[in-house]
Amino acid sequence: MNSRRWFARVFFCMGVVTAAPVLLAAAEQVTPEPPPALGSVGGVSDIPLETFDALGLDPAKTTEKALFEKLVQRYHDPEQGAGKGKFAELWEPIAFSKYLDPLSFYTPPTTVDKTTDNAGCVKCHQDEDETPGWVRAWRKSAHANLSRIRNLPPGDPGYYKKEKLAQIEENLRSMGKLGQGEQLSQVGCIDCHVGVGAKEGKHDRDLRLPDAAVCGTCHLQEFAERESERDTQIWPQDQWPKGRPSHALDYQANVETGIWAGMAEREIAEGCTLCHNNQNKCDGCHTRHEFSAAESRKPEACATCHRGIDHNNYENYIMSKHGVVYTALGDGWNWDLPLREALTKGGQTAPTCASCHMEYEGKYSHNMVRKVRWANYPAVPGIAENIDSEWSKARLEAWVESCKECHSERMARSYLELMDKATLQGVAKYREAHQVVEKLHEDGLLPGQKTNRPPPPAPEKDAPVSFFQLFWTKGNNPTAVEFEAMEMGENDLVKLHVGVAHVNPGNWTYTEGWEPLNRAYSKIMQADTQIREVADLKTRLAEVEARSQSAVFDTESPLKKISLGGLGAGMLVVGSLGLWRRRCRKPVGKEG
Repeated sequence: MNSRRWFARVFFCMGVVTAAPVLLAAAEQVTPEPPPALGSVGGVSDIPLETFDALGLDPAKTTEKALFEKLVQRYHDPEQGAGKGKFAELWEPIAFSKYLDPLSFYTPPTTVDKTTDNAGCVKCHQDEDETPGWVRAWRKSAHANLSRIRNLPPGDPGYYKKEKLAQIEENLRSMGKLGQGEQLSQVGCIDCHVGVGAKEGKHDRDLRLPDAAVCGTCHLQEFAERESERDTQIWPQDQWPKGRPSHALDYQANVETGIWAGMAEREIAEGCTLCHNNQNKCDGCHTRHEFSAAESRKPEACATCHRGIDHNNYENYIMSKHGVVYTALGDGWNWDLPLREALTKGGQTAPTCASCHMEYEGKYSHNMVRKVRWANYPAVPGIAENIDSEWSKARLEAWVESCKECHSERMARSYLELMDKATLQGVAKYREAHQVVEKLHEDGLLPGQKTNRPPPPAPEKDAPVSFFQLFWTKGNNPTAVEFEAMEMGENDLVKLHVGVAHVNPGNWTYTEGWEPLNRAYSKIMQADTQIREVADLKTRLAEVEARSQSAVFDTESPLKKISLGGLGAGMLVVGSLGLWRRRCRKPVGKEG
């Protein structure tokens, strides 16, 4: 052995001996890698930690089955928002209610008494007189074409669906609904309307209208993300109930609104339920039976509910510069790509509802409230005061990051500051007018307040400028001035905020928002002046009449002449009227 090799071996051995204690000590200090989070391959790890905490689960150890069971348990719990709510005894369903709250009201139709499999469902319903539209839509869906998804090449825009399908199948294996190595062939009628993996079902016994939990059996990630709105939408001073406003609890918000529960006009109240049913079903955004992801990403999918006088989000978006770009160029964008790639690969050059509201810290999910600060309704007590809180500032920073996808940080911050200040100016205008009407009520001066003001239907209680007054009227409840003030807060102020939030300048300054807000303000101030002037005249007249009655018998009173003069004048008027009426009663043609 030559001397170089010998010295090399000696130094190597010495190095091992010397370094061993140091390496061993370092190894002891290294934190072992945690087990992979639930569904990390498929993206379930994006579910907020708040949800795992609320469910009492460890995200690093939770199986798909355990997560699903806990979510469904909470989702179906009446104590946590399911069903007809605290006014259940007042919610007498009409026939249509079964389609809005299937869990509470749906029963299978008894007109068909047969047991069938998926092929039988398709055969029957494709006939011309048996809802063929359902079958046509389903045949276009991913549910009916899983083999096509399974065979997508890597370069295809929808390639991500292949990974999603693998995740869904893993969910079902975890729940014991799919065997190891087994693959789904399709998702048919039976899977959704009887049970996932069922072979057949009896039409008049087993048929169900799927709720969100049924969709969540396969689409666990999306279901969990949607349900996480309950856990992330927690207002610091309870400005809104826990988890509201959100899609996850929008039905509870509906059935626990007193006036809608108490209205005899149930068909009118169900108009609100038609939008407030995302809690119960997923087909508000994903239209059945195609359930197209591309469709649900377009602004029109949101427009069914997010439009109208008190939440005109779609109108403001579509008439903004963002909406103009979408209208002009949107047909050329690739809607089949996942949202995270819409701007980078899909050709999208302006934001949509989905790209703004489903995004949070660079990720996209079915939790749409993690950036909510104003909650659409600035008039709600405590909302305006909360805007400068640390809670709200953290959400503002999330919005800045969203805007930076297309704008500079400086521009984003300046516009968001404009939005807050403009909304606060509207709030100040509304509150001043609201206080004026409340003071009229406190002073007992509202027209008919003491003579013709019936109470609203239970469980509502009468109060000035109340939400129930938009949906129920009787006698002088509400008065015109109250209605004006209620619309000012519920509609005009909302339109101002939504206009400025969606960058629609005309709608927050003139067409909608500020100008109607000032118009209503003027009407309220004029009404206040007139009502108080009339009340003052009545008071003064009563005082004069009282003094006159007492002074007419007191000839030494300083008011003697006035009192007697007033009495004499009154007698003169009465006597003259009497003579005139007597003359008028004489027969025509006869002289006196």
